[in-house]
Amino acid sequence: MVETLLRVEAVVKEYGTRVKTRALAGVDLVLERGEFAALVGPSGSGKSTLLNLIGLLDWPTTGRIVLAGQDTSGLDDRGLTAMRAHTLGFVFQFHHLLPAFTALENVMLPAWSVEGVPSRAMRDAAAELLVAVGLEHRMHYRTTDLSGGEQQRVAIARALSCRPRLVLADEPTGNLDTQSANAVFELLRRFGADEATTFLIVTHDPRIADRCDRVIEMVDGRIQSDRLRQRA
Repeated sequence: MVETLLRVEAVVKEYGTRVKTRALAGVDLVLERGEFAALVGPSGSGKSTLLNLIGLLDWPTTGRIVLAGQDTSGLDDRGLTAMRAHTLGFVFQFHHLLPAFTALENVMLPAWSVEGVPSRAMRDAAAELLVAVGLEHRMHYRTTDLSGGEQQRVAIARALSCRPRLVLADEPTGNLDTQSANAVFELLRRFGADEATTFLIVTHDPRIADRCDRVIEMVDGRIQSDRLRQRA
């Protein structure tokens, strides 16, 4: 049975007070559990704005976002924090890793921030994820001692550390060479398949978009096209 994980309904986002700029102009979008979708479009088309709204990092001017059956407009700060911690995972082009911490500690951070103190179970779960992304030999290295591709794999492990149902990735391969970008993409695909995790990936790279199952194109704050791709 198909499970709807995300429903974006008539979402408008405007910035400014006296002079208003409309970044999103009535966006409707539905994502099902396990979908692997690319969000594409020119700069300024509203992709990152939409990702921030879905990620509960900003709020729509009008419209609503329903995530895992919950109308997020009705959540208080505590509810929003819980939803971000347990339902959402984030992978960014710039990794936002803490340089004074090891790879293992960075992956532990989401659970650590919720529970308040580190635990053996937390360490074991983080170590398992780093093994899964091929970094068992780097888990005790500070992130400043890792390559760009290795840092991005740490960021992926961190995003998946709380077993989120939806992962939002903003240009996750944008700063990587072709080999590293391919490795990162394959990791995302594998986790999506293994965990039935939904992925929404913002990308300017047509090679990445062509390898997703669904391509959603935005232009001028609207979804212009939404097409399923035939998998080989």
